[in-house]
Amino acid sequence: MTDRPPVLVTGVPSSPGQARGPARLMRSVDDFARMRPGDVLVCRTTDPAWTPLFRLAAAVVTETGGLLSHAAIVAREYRIPAVVGAAHAMSQLDDGTPVCVDGTLGTVTAANGTP
Repeated sequence: MTDRPPVLVTGVPSSPGQARGPARLMRSVDDFARMRPGDVLVCRTTDPAWTPLFRLAAAVVTETGGLLSHAAIVAREYRIPAVVGAAHAMSQLDDGTPVCVDGTLGTVTAANGTP
């Protein structure tokens, strides 16, 4: 039997790879100062004003978007995993909780060991 962590949210796999870190819920640009290197950026959507956060993020999870969304494109440019179109991510994930983002499968799980 495999001891797999529970899947918390699923979405569109948009930038391959796996990364773990604390979920950092961002509701607006006013929250940007809370982002730390290695955090997983979790938000409703992104636009060009959010691009500086991608330098800090271990991975990105958005509630909206698809393969051609801003978050997906910029995540691929920065070579960090991304899951977009993950409905209810802002309500399903708790700020600061360790998560593992799998941008190849489109899943976000509770962090359990190394990705």
